[in-house]
Amino acid sequence: MTEWDVRKLQILRTLSERGTVTATAEALLMTPSAVSQQLSNLARQLGVQLLEAQGRRVRLTDAAQLVLRHAEAVFAQLERADAELTEYLRGEAGEVRVGAFSTAVPALVVPAVQALRTAHPGLEVRVREAEAAQAYELLSNGDVDVALSLAAHAPTARDARFSRFPLLADPLDVALPAGHPLAAAADLRLSDLSGEPWIFGGSGPWSEITIAACEAAGFVPEQAHSAAGWTAILAMVEAGMGIALVPRMAAAERRTGVTMRVLSADQPRRHVIAAVRRGAEDGPATGRLLEALRETATARSR
Repeated sequence: MTEWDVRKLQILRTLSERGTVTATAEALLMTPSAVSQQLSNLARQLGVQLLEAQGRRVRLTDAAQLVLRHAEAVFAQLERADAELTEYLRGEAGEVRVGAFSTAVPALVVPAVQALRTAHPGLEVRVREAEAAQAYELLSNGDVDVALSLAAHAPTARDARFSRFPLLADPLDVALPAGHPLAAAADLRLSDLSGEPWIFGGSGPWSEITIAACEAAGFVPEQAHSAAGWTAILAMVEAGMGIALVPRMAAAERRTGVTMRVLSADQPRRHVIAAVRRGAEDGPATGRLLEALRETATARSR
């Protein structure tokens, strides 16, 4: 029977993700020569060629891709084994780490943590604010157990490393200066605001969301000012410098001089999901946090 070495399989998977031996070595705190040696040993153990030279980089062979497909099932099963051992050793006690984007922390994570403190006082939750790219890197590296992000910025559902769980369709409301002529308009639609000056970031997720929502309503927004934080955006709205789309989850940032209007038929939404390493959802601590997040999201939706 072929000898399978989990550590070497992890090195092969990291190479597949990082693309170069040097980047793989940096990620795993190894030397490039040690990475190459371990992969050569794995190829000999399996009796197949795993890598092909491609300029200064290496390419995984079809055999390597086949090995990785089966390895993902092995890694998932090992996650399940870890989860069961944790349940056996810790019972109701334990620790779960969550990485979440900024508006999700007060709106979803904090209420979920408060609920868990009451229901499971022995369970400790550690929170780390992180945008999608960082959150999934932390999740992949084992530095967090749950990652919250927008669905649009998460790995696809076909990514074998992660299990995804939808949480919330967060409506986007429009922020207008309190004295704006349309602040009290009936049946306000996003298309009614096509001629307004808009405030949103120069790049990044919120810029993409604002532009996509406006384009879906039939216009390209004219960007009057650029800001990434809700405090700055809403301060400019309050000053009459423009208008902005604001997720309902960011309600804590609202100001007295700003009117928040719910849009009618064409109201855009952003979808929030949680993700874990595939198989880890069976762990008791992770499962309890996921359930608390789902309950919090359901309460918000009501």
